[in-house]
Amino acid sequence: MLANYLYKNTIEAGCDEAGRGCLAGPVFAAAVIIPKGVKIKGLNDSKQLPEHVRKELRLEIEEKCYWGVAQLDSREIDRINILNASIQSMHLALEGLSQSFEHILVDGNRFKPFRSIPHTTVIKGDEKLKCIAAASILAKTHRDEYMENLSVHYPHYLWHQNKGYPTLAHRDAIREHGITEFHRKTFTLLPEQLDLFADVF
Repeated sequence: MLANYLYKNTIEAGCDEAGRGCLAGPVFAAAVIIPKGVKIKGLNDSKQLPEHVRKELRLEIEEKCYWGVAQLDSREIDRINILNASIQSMHLALEGLSQSFEHILVDGNRFKPFRSIPHTTVIKGDEKLKCIAAASILAKTHRDEYMENLSVHYPHYLWHQNKGYPTLAHRDAIREHGITEFHRKTFTLLPEQLDLFADVF
């Protein structure tokens, strides 16, 4: 069972990101504050929930909680690297919260200070704390929606199915059709890139 808080009587904002391991598309982040007394049944790590449940929970979270969602595109990811882009998108999501908060809870083990607000990183936090689980659901559903819409214009890559992750079908499409402006140029888009680098060194 997920915990309601890490520190009692403290306004906590949970943060998580989605799309960090993708070959294409933005990285999305969400920040969520669950108001005291609000109960949302079924919260869990977004990856462990069926799609229809994630969508239902998204509506409930957005109706009952304070939340912010932000994204950084592939060009920015290539410019500052995916770790920094993930953290910066979390900062932007935190800035979008309309409720002040006293502590930040972040899924994972890496973060950079946001203003002067204390933070705690929690490995597998989306499986342990409700506010982080809620953030994981918003980040995931907002990013999935973005990639599904993008897939209409770039159908060859099947982004409505793989959401930009490195599936075999996605990589086969890159081989056949090349890359788009939404692909992350600093990522290993195809395994044969590694062979090319090995020949050089």
